[in-house]
Amino acid sequence: MSKTKIVIIGVGAVGATTAYTLLLRERADELVLIDANEGKARGDAIDMNHGLPFLGRTKVWAGTYEDCRGANLIIVTAGAAQKPGESRVDLLRRNVSIFESIMNEVFKYNQDGILLIASNPVDIMSYFSWKKSQWPVHRIIGSGTLLDSARFRYLIGEELGIDSRSVHAHIIGEHGDSELPVWSLANVAGTRIEFDDEQRDRIFRNTRDAAYEIIAAKGATYYAIALALDRIVTAILRDEGAVLNVSTLLQDYHGVSDVYLGVPCIVDRNGVREVLKLELSDSERELLHKSAEKLKGLIRSIEV
Repeated sequence: MSKTKIVIIGVGAVGATTAYTLLLRERADELVLIDANEGKARGDAIDMNHGLPFLGRTKVWAGTYEDCRGANLIIVTAGAAQKPGESRVDLLRRNVSIFESIMNEVFKYNQDGILLIASNPVDIMSYFSWKKSQWPVHRIIGSGTLLDSARFRYLIGEELGIDSRSVHAHIIGEHGDSELPVWSLANVAGTRIEFDDEQRDRIFRNTRDAAYEIIAAKGATYYAIALALDRIVTAILRDEGAVLNVSTLLQDYHGVSDVYLGVPCIVDRNGVREVLKLELSDSERELLHKSAEKLKGLIRSIEV
């Protein structure tokens, strides 16, 4: 049987935690860590290898871009770190030049894998990567609003006193300040969730602003996003056909086109198999359009 190989580019807080999560869950036969700080990548690889007697078979090493050759999945978490109080889109210009150099190297050695982007602003970086690569759009995926939706479900579950895994609710649009909650479809076992305006506003505000709160408290978010990335990886490697709110290129999605945004998608071993069109209310459609226009305006400022 062919070996499963995953490459992680960028082993800062998010990349290293993602690597460790994939290692613990034995998602790959080979796990390659790449970072501009070669010593950090080497140190993380050594540290993880010392835990293999407690785990099993995964081979972990610090590599170079040449190790992208033959990888099933390439996860990109590299980029400038988000500063306290800094919005995700403020990262854009600082990250584009970093990303361009990374993509040039990746595409030199791999043309057949799936690219999973987690670097912020993730929707724009995913779009930029797709334009740069000319790969089929289904093989370049952003982490999108999967984490935002998990935060949303958790907070709703806490409000109701219900296991968040039983809450079905979506955050769509930008992974960032213009994202929107789809309250019209939020439900538990098919039963619509009835909250008053104060509850809705508070839950969504705490969902949207969660990253700012965590960054202010400890400098970065990394545990929950690592679990979200692991969920996407699992759906791909196991050919699950799972419905996940990832970022992909939209074409005539409630009138929104030519922009990457987070929406429910069917994810399998080929990447994004299908984009699912939610039945949105008029106000939700309007907010989705505003989110799209915000990102398209920023995209127009990038030379791709």
